[in-house]
Amino acid sequence: MPLPHSGSTGPSRRTLLAAGAASAAVSAAAAGGAASAADRENTHDTHNTAYDTLLARAATQLTGGPFDATDPDFAAALKTLETQATTWWRRLDRSAGRAALWADLSPASDSGNFGQSYTRLRTLATAWATPGTSLVDSAEVIEALLDALRFLHSTGYHPGRTETGNWWFWEIGAPRALMDTCVLLRARMSAEDLAAYTATVAKFCPDPDRRTNIPSLSETGANRADKAVIVALRGLLTRDAATVALARDGLSDVRDSGRNSLFKYVTSGDGFYEDGSFVQHGSVAYTGTYGSVLLGGAGQVIALLADSPWAVSDPKTSVLYDAVDRTFAPVIFDGLMMDALRGRAISREKARDHHDGAAALSHILQLASGAPDSYARRWRALVKGWIRRNDHTPYLGLVGIPALARAKAVLDDPSIPATDRLTGHFVFAGMDRVVHRRPGWALTLSLSSKRIAAYEAGNGENLHGWYTGDGMTYLYDGDDLGQFGDGFWATVDPYRLPGTTVDTRARADVGTGAGTGTYRPKNAVAGGAALDGRYGAAAMELLADGSTLRAHKAWFCLDNVVVALGAGISASDGRTIETVVENRDLHAAGPTRTLTVDGRQQPGHQGWSARFDHARWAHLEGTGGYVFPAYPGSPASPTSPASPNSPTSPGGPAGADSGLGLRALREERTGSWRDINTGADTGGGTTPLTRRYLTLWLDHGTSPSAAAYAYVLLPGASASATAAWAQARPVRIVANDATVQAAEARRAGLLAAHFWRPGTAAGLTASGPGTVLVRRDHRGASVAVADPGRTGATLRVELPFPVREVRRADDTVAVTLGRRPVLTVQVGGSRGRTHTAEVV
Repeated sequence: MPLPHSGSTGPSRRTLLAAGAASAAVSAAAAGGAASAADRENTHDTHNTAYDTLLARAATQLTGGPFDATDPDFAAALKTLETQATTWWRRLDRSAGRAALWADLSPASDSGNFGQSYTRLRTLATAWATPGTSLVDSAEVIEALLDALRFLHSTGYHPGRTETGNWWFWEIGAPRALMDTCVLLRARMSAEDLAAYTATVAKFCPDPDRRTNIPSLSETGANRADKAVIVALRGLLTRDAATVALARDGLSDVRDSGRNSLFKYVTSGDGFYEDGSFVQHGSVAYTGTYGSVLLGGAGQVIALLADSPWAVSDPKTSVLYDAVDRTFAPVIFDGLMMDALRGRAISREKARDHHDGAAALSHILQLASGAPDSYARRWRALVKGWIRRNDHTPYLGLVGIPALARAKAVLDDPSIPATDRLTGHFVFAGMDRVVHRRPGWALTLSLSSKRIAAYEAGNGENLHGWYTGDGMTYLYDGDDLGQFGDGFWATVDPYRLPGTTVDTRARADVGTGAGTGTYRPKNAVAGGAALDGRYGAAAMELLADGSTLRAHKAWFCLDNVVVALGAGISASDGRTIETVVENRDLHAAGPTRTLTVDGRQQPGHQGWSARFDHARWAHLEGTGGYVFPAYPGSPASPTSPASPNSPTSPGGPAGADSGLGLRALREERTGSWRDINTGADTGGGTTPLTRRYLTLWLDHGTSPSAAAYAYVLLPGASASATAAWAQARPVRIVANDATVQAAEARRAGLLAAHFWRPGTAAGLTASGPGTVLVRRDHRGASVAVADPGRTGATLRVELPFPVREVRRADDTVAVTLGRRPVLTVQVGGSRGRTHTAEVV
């Protein structure tokens, strides 16, 4: 997607002038006698006016401001707020000898309990301040709220305490909810109480720059953004210009000369990468949660302080603006945030893909309110398309009144078009993720390496996340938007995640203790290359955790199909090894979706299972097709000595498999969200959920040696189209071994390969490890090269056709012309990015 010119991304001239004037006035005041009394008085008056204006703006950010309560959408949002607030109101313990405000959050001195208590009080305060609720302007409610705040201050959260337990409640969770509540109740709150609460927050969140309980640790990413919001609100409430400026400067990390600025690209660790990646906690792909929180926090500060003496004037805010297109848009599918980017949050019952997707959409619209028009209009069109296409979990029913007001303004504006689904191939080398998008579907690869964690768990979250980063393939279907949001993580077999090759050993829960941790495997290769923004290839070396299992895995995204290859699959632990082709959630109810294998419909009752020793193709109604082609070296291959008269030889039936047994299973699985998340504030319910699943997998047997597999995904294809594809074989597997894995789509003139070591495939030769795609037609050829293992300095690629002219090449690519042309690619230091050239 083309990005706007960086010259149009800065703040308005009026904002810059206002910020500059304010800065000059503050500097003059700090100089004492250097400024006149009139200057100091003008500065004081300007700031006093600004405090009132911005506090009113902060309150509107929480309540949404005026709205039409008779509008059905607003009426529904109001009812949701009313229901939640009145629930907390009825359960609130107002007795004199109470030990907690709510029985389930006792004792109140525990950080998790007072942190959640402040969140509930904020809900009550919002309802008290929102016209249309039964609690609005209630004298009884305001007195109870003020009394509850005093109770929490004396019992749980005050400057005399030392942090224990989860630091987040002390430094972000509690202070954020407390400052929001103070903004809403400020007119009714005594100066003494306000001073006490802001002093508490000043101790535990004095600035956005450091972790208070570890002063040597600089805050990054979402945590820095969250703290900037807290500090900004505290500065406004205490009417302290220096504190408000501290919040603004925290976004840019003025204290450390921009080292941890939210408006810069990083090359390692936390933050935004130029390729669109976002990482938090050092090694976790976290666009969908922490990245979204950063977008929301930074966007809120920008909107809050706009046109004030503290307006955000950093010209590098373009990094944040560009992230909407570069980082977020490719991983949002019809309003759903892809689970491969949500880390341990996949285990949260109350924060599923549609919830985090709705949050991201809300943050984008909030950012649009203060962004240059060239960005804002494009984002609003994106959001309009996402909202309109999702009627499974409608956005308008997921958000509160402030976000609803922004969204309805977009939906009701006929001048804003609804953008169609994004298409293309996206390699996020900085976080080991690959996304392939077509008009009706999208597929995401979740990879891992010594750089990027296979999973994160902790504080009781993501207890069964063992294989989520081992090459899991997420297939998003525009006709089934509930695939991963409808109880999937609570009920799926965690040992059989689509796309993974696994050792069937029993695993213990992870992340049951305090604090969070990550598991990073030792492999170097994870990633791939993109060609023409449409095609892609990716690879991952699997070094299984706690097992001798090893495998070379590759995926080739050839427009409307995805070819998955595995080679060198070996283990010596005496256990069965499986590769999972599909594990589809068929939901709790609805018609039985027909499974067809080689033209024969299979039984639809639960508990049915079967083995197909030489399946050529399969089809699942409502999802698409699966083809099991032969490949060089497989028993069914025409090149295999074991089967010289294979039915896959020219003229025979297409695509007999490699001799592996395709296994199929229909089952009902029952689980609860509590099984995978016992977190203090995110723990799931114990109510059993039951979902139907259709699972397809390949059985490699016990302790295989140099085993392999090949299958092709045809998302959205009909059964007849799948059968025709299997017969026609428009894609040929040209290599699948420990040296090279490659596929060729002859009609498209496309050859894609991943080389594990120096080798040749279909005439294409590489001098070392790397991913190569070549597409050739009558106009010439385009080439894409990457080193996802990041182990080499130079990769030489010899093309299997003559080249007489270089039309275009990256500055890292040198082309030697001739009958056997050679591309010399400087891959060293490129951190896995794709290098391209066009030749004739």
